[in-house]
Amino acid sequence: QVQLVESGGGLVQAGGSLRLSCTASANAFSIYTMGWYRQTRGNQREWVATLTAGGLSNYADSVKGRFTISRDNAKKTVYLQMNSLKPEDTAVYYCKAQFATRENWGQGTEVTVSS
Repeated sequence: QVQLVESGGGLVQAGGSLRLSCTASANAFSIYTMGWYRQTRGNQREWVATLTAGGLSNYADSVKGRFTISRDNAKKTVYLQMNSLKPEDTAVYYCKAQFATRENWGQGTEVTVSS
């Protein structure tokens, strides 16, 4: 079981930036595919970005060009750099660690973007 702890959420004005962090307890963090998802009240959780163990990244169209996912395996941490934030980016952001069929989720960190 991998424990994930997100941090870095908060309140920011539209056009601003935030960097989210997700630190894992896994001993073999580098083998995991890491992802960021977000969810607003009453809606399903939405995929935002993924970064594989091999370093391949992929992004939802809604964030492409504004968000960057990265990882530091030595720190067992994945980041989500969010620039040019929009009010529609407001959500609770969750990170996920996946290896084969196993997946683990963090508790989420809230991001609010004011207009």
